[in-house]
Amino acid sequence: MLNSMTAPRHFRDLRAAPAPAASPRPLAPPDPQPQQQRKLVPVAATAALPAGKRVFLMLQGPHGPFFDRVGRLLRDAGAQVWRVGFNAGDEFFWSDAPRFIRHGSGPEDWPDHLDRIITEKGVTDIVLYGDVRPVHGAARVGAGPHDLVLHVFEEGYLRPFWITYERGGSNGHSALMRIPLREMRNALRNRVAEMHRPPARWGDMRQHKFYGALYHFLVLVANRRYPGYRTHRQIGVFQEFRLNLRRFLLTPFHALARMREAGAVRRGGFPYVLVLMQLEHDSNFVAHSPYRRMSEFTDEVLTAFARSAPRHHRIVFKAHPLEDGRGGIRHAILTRARDLGIEDRVHFVRGGKLARLLNQAHAAVTVNSTAAQQALWRGLPVKAMGNAVFDKPGLFSDQSLDEFLYDPRPPHALAYRRYRDFLLESSQVPGGFYAARSRAHALRIVVDMILAPEDPYQALFAGRGKYRQQMDGKDD
Repeated sequence: MLNSMTAPRHFRDLRAAPAPAASPRPLAPPDPQPQQQRKLVPVAATAALPAGKRVFLMLQGPHGPFFDRVGRLLRDAGAQVWRVGFNAGDEFFWSDAPRFIRHGSGPEDWPDHLDRIITEKGVTDIVLYGDVRPVHGAARVGAGPHDLVLHVFEEGYLRPFWITYERGGSNGHSALMRIPLREMRNALRNRVAEMHRPPARWGDMRQHKFYGALYHFLVLVANRRYPGYRTHRQIGVFQEFRLNLRRFLLTPFHALARMREAGAVRRGGFPYVLVLMQLEHDSNFVAHSPYRRMSEFTDEVLTAFARSAPRHHRIVFKAHPLEDGRGGIRHAILTRARDLGIEDRVHFVRGGKLARLLNQAHAAVTVNSTAAQQALWRGLPVKAMGNAVFDKPGLFSDQSLDEFLYDPRPPHALAYRRYRDFLLESSQVPGGFYAARSRAHALRIVVDMILAPEDPYQALFAGRGKYRQQMDGKDD
């Protein structure tokens, strides 16, 4: 454990010697190629078809009625819409029974079944939520030979009150991974975007917990017509339901504990680095990080913190709002802290609002959580340990973890402004999946994006991006 007087030698040498005058990292010159020519995702010929000639196949969506509402609007536009269900929860949240296709066998039969559906129904488009779970990964691969448009929904890269709509893939498979900041700047050259402040509360969280508990209850008690169903989660259906129900019922008690834990941090008067936790079964963590378990990440961070952070600094682990305790992560963190002799410098906060903790934080560390954007918006240094759509020069720190915890470098403020504006003008849809008012706000916008011939990034590069009325905390 090191303080400012006992820092590693290379840190001391850097601090003692006057640093050479450093000029800001120059921004790359404009792209010599017209932005209209960039093809971020191969454009399927079917994307240009009118709605009346398109056949949509919807797979698993977020818990609740969001996909059903999208399907209704697509039918109203003249398209055919089919839904594949893999369990009783999928079936319950779909209202058009004649257009429901049951997949009752195991995942090993799914690629062949999908190929038959595409051929028999004349499918032109596939719509799904997240592209990593096995049935969706198979669909992402299977769409290619048929030249289909793949529409991918995800939780918002900007949160809360935004969801993500992309084509071809999301997170580590997103086209964002291949777009440099200079091209984002060029795309925004003739647009004036407002820097919207992230709302300080998550309007969908209670509904998210409710729909999750209901969904897994249905899978548990009404799944007899799906004998081959296997969850993509790491635990069984009964345990999933039990944890969802427990989380929902204990919400008031967790809120009290959270107020006590967060209050102790805010009133403590010490500098702290905030660790933005993720769910261990989150697809972004599973598919786009070097860790198998969240405890591997927290152990690495705690070890580096004990070794390199100034002794008067502390570290705060902020749990994901939907953390249900299945991985025993709180116990693992506190146990490792005791082993390292830093238990008095380690805090754990159960979910809740992120804004107030970020307002007083010294820096932030994450695997690849999209919550990092709230830290970047505030100008906080951010270290990402996995592949993330925010991992651009000038945004995330390129320091080693030890260097970052000792003396973190802040992001380039202008670079983040451009990045955020680019997202707000392209793939970020204001609204949410779960609460009625936020769902309605998103639906007003997203179906037109689905029916458009270009994906959100191509439209913006071509100068055809559309204004979206942003949502605020007073919308109803």
